[in-house]
Amino acid sequence: MIVTTMNDIPGYAVDEVFGEVMGLTVRSRNLGSQIGAGLKSIVGGELKGMTKALTDSRGQVMERMIEEAEAKGANAIIAMRFDTSELGTGWTEICAYGTAVRVHKA
Repeated sequence: MIVTTMNDIPGYAVDEVFGEVMGLTVRSRNLGSQIGAGLKSIVGGELKGMTKALTDSRGQVMERMIEEAEAKGANAIIAMRFDTSELGTGWTEICAYGTAVRVHKA
């Protein structure tokens, strides 16, 4: 599966557009991470636990988006984006979305 943030894929032509596909997860922050993040914000530096959680979540939503695209018959996703938003206190929504297409080498 080709996944790109571009609106086209150099060297490929689009044969069919299947429409928007997405992968979604909602995560709550665990108490340990929140305490560690609070302490780290006082002294500064990377919040490694939070970084790992976000990286893992992005991987998961990418997998879900690709599975949806494959189920529609696509072999590529163009214009892929991530979106992250807070849902209440301590909940984060992570979404990957793009346009599922079938392409061939031009």
